[in-house]
Amino acid sequence: MVLSDCLLWEDDDFLVIDKPSGISTLSDRKDSVHVLSLVKARYPDASVGHRLDKDTSGVLVVAKHAEAYRFIAIQFEERQVQKYYHAIVDGKPAYKDQVVDAPIEKLGDGSVRIGRRGKPSLTVFNTLETFKKHTLVEAQPVTGRTHQIRIHLSLLGTPITGDQTYGGKPFLLSEIKRGYKTGKAGEERPLMTRMALHAKKIQFQALNGHPVSCEAPYPKDFKALLNQLRQNIS
Repeated sequence: MVLSDCLLWEDDDFLVIDKPSGISTLSDRKDSVHVLSLVKARYPDASVGHRLDKDTSGVLVVAKHAEAYRFIAIQFEERQVQKYYHAIVDGKPAYKDQVVDAPIEKLGDGSVRIGRRGKPSLTVFNTLETFKKHTLVEAQPVTGRTHQIRIHLSLLGTPITGDQTYGGKPFLLSEIKRGYKTGKAGEERPLMTRMALHAKKIQFQALNGHPVSCEAPYPKDFKALLNQLRQNIS
């Protein structure tokens, strides 16, 4: 990841970047390089305003200094930040302002489950485009719990394609493309090697009071999956 190549917007206080999939937002035991380490090389006092899963691509807000971090943290706490995610899911749901209000409980292995002792969690879903066996869905998380969109879609019975942790199936072209033949080995590889989740858009207030709205284009793998779904819709 090259920071300058991922930059969507910048002022004196914040950066908004288009995080590629495959890189962690913060440090974890497996990765020495992560988004925050790359930003801190240029802005030593930087902090991330929120987190994206390692396999999730898309918009991520980074505060350059402590005052900016406090400012964005308050906006998240008071639910003033608007976040929009796009996901390709298994199944053909017709969501129209579908609300999932289900508490999320974090487990010891880093995954989550729906549980009465969990934290209140609210997501709104809308169907954007329907295909043969899959659907493009927009998710607007009102709260910001770990794996919230993933577990809420799983609860609805439409897990994110490729999200095997919560019931999603890898996308295989043979399932939708007539006459598709696998290679000589006979083993078909998924078209997309991660879950199909992309942080599409974020809206918040800058420190100077101006509204900020940033949108990240679909990455190549997400776009390639959508193209195949559109080409093989019937």
